[in-house]
Amino acid sequence: MPVIDADTHVDETEDTWDCMAPEDAAFKPVYSRSEHGPGHYWIIDGKRQRRRVRSDEKTRTTKATRELMDVAARLRHMDELGVDVHVIYPTVFLTEFTTRPEVELALRRGYNRWLAKRTGESAEARRRLRWAMLPPLMSMDRTLEEMRWARDNGACGVLKKGDKEAGWWPAEEYFFPMYEEAEKLGLTICFHIGGGLPDFTPARQFSHVGFMQLNAPLMNAFHSLISHNVPSLFPRLRFAFVENGASWLPYCIYKLRRTKERRLLSEAIGGPDYDLGADVLRENRFYVTCQVDEDVPYVLRCAGQDNLMVGSDYAHSDPSQEGDFVARLREWASRGDVPGEAIDRILWDNPKACYGL
Repeated sequence: MPVIDADTHVDETEDTWDCMAPEDAAFKPVYSRSEHGPGHYWIIDGKRQRRRVRSDEKTRTTKATRELMDVAARLRHMDELGVDVHVIYPTVFLTEFTTRPEVELALRRGYNRWLAKRTGESAEARRRLRWAMLPPLMSMDRTLEEMRWARDNGACGVLKKGDKEAGWWPAEEYFFPMYEEAEKLGLTICFHIGGGLPDFTPARQFSHVGFMQLNAPLMNAFHSLISHNVPSLFPRLRFAFVENGASWLPYCIYKLRRTKERRLLSEAIGGPDYDLGADVLRENRFYVTCQVDEDVPYVLRCAGQDNLMVGSDYAHSDPSQEGDFVARLREWASRGDVPGEAIDRILWDNPKACYGL
């Protein structure tokens, strides 16, 4: 049975910024090391952003595969892992680092050119290494241009944050041109954990704000898109919710149902009314990655068999890492807790449908 890894990453490197346009040279990130510790940084728009220097042992990868400097090596490693397709997300771009449209455009456009170059090295790489493009959201006209270019060069999704980006929330009309264009192009809107609001919290304090900055935005996007009827406006558009597990789904769906039921009884509930059927994910074309140690049978009862996926978080070594996700998911079926057909769908059919592969 083939396998799609629905959440993998690259670590940006100097080669990434070499693909920036010549006229954007002034915005090129500069590598810096801390004088008082082991910290590694990119200096971007005058601020420090962490540059991840990772352990091969902990990530179960190599620098060459994490940074896509050896594409053939990454493909060989995928073969060893029993994975047919990687869907690739960035690292430094998971949280916003500028309020200047020209900086955002320069870096995101450069990243898209770099990833298209690396994943387009061969026909095999183009087929097996797919990616979520970065839209320069402070410049919507350029976003639409970039989406068309990226789709023609291997992208299968558009990275989106679940909190404010470019000064707007996900369900606001500002993003409707992007949603409409993604629907036309067959690109998926991908809500990966991360934040769209620039936050320069020192690394030593990040544990105090990490959940709000990384995890909570994704749940907000899920809730707000449904409660403002956005999926119904774009009836062929797909949405992915990536790297936050799936145990939050029952709560969000419960909250939506309770709010809808109590709307007529309360003067305090604002916002429009919305439809909420029996199969929330399927009806809204929402796809969610789960973790293999969650209560998968319970999550399946809530989400249904057609809309769960799984990802390894390849290249990263954080709580989302799932190096042996195929074998561990199969264990649920071998114990008789989950039908084998459901596991097959999580590993292949659902991510294939989600990303339009």
